[in-house]
Amino acid sequence: MELDLNGLEIVSPEECLRLLRTRSLGRLGLSTDALPVILPVNYVVRDDLIVIRTRRGTKLARATRNSIVAFEVDEIDQTSGSGWSVMIQGLAREAPPQIAEAMASEPALARWLDPVTSKHFSISIDRMSGRRLHPVAALDRHGADRTTTL
Repeated sequence: MELDLNGLEIVSPEECLRLLRTRSLGRLGLSTDALPVILPVNYVVRDDLIVIRTRRGTKLARATRNSIVAFEVDEIDQTSGSGWSVMIQGLAREAPPQIAEAMASEPALARWLDPVTSKHFSISIDRMSGRRLHPVAALDRHGADRTTTL
């Protein structure tokens, strides 16, 4: 197991892609009106792309046109503190027609938006990193180890 400087396990690219496919709600980080914004988005992993859908004419649609964005997905157990996080950095742009057609009836993308008034965008997976958090030994007030195990 490879650890980063903070003692977090570094997740392999293959495991990052596997973890991404286990969820359908992520966070998209972008700049809009010269300010940083983080928005929840439904998504699907398709080949080497993250595919999202947004309503035409929105700030999100304008901000994701040929822009570099960050995309993050995670899962954290509130009790043990264990979990994982995957971050993608890439170019967001309108999805090619064949991807948009294939995603038109994808349930994960149909939750929030009317298909008639929305557009599909794709995010290239140019940079990807993942970290896994393991429970840390918790010491009670007498110094005894109270590690939570999975």
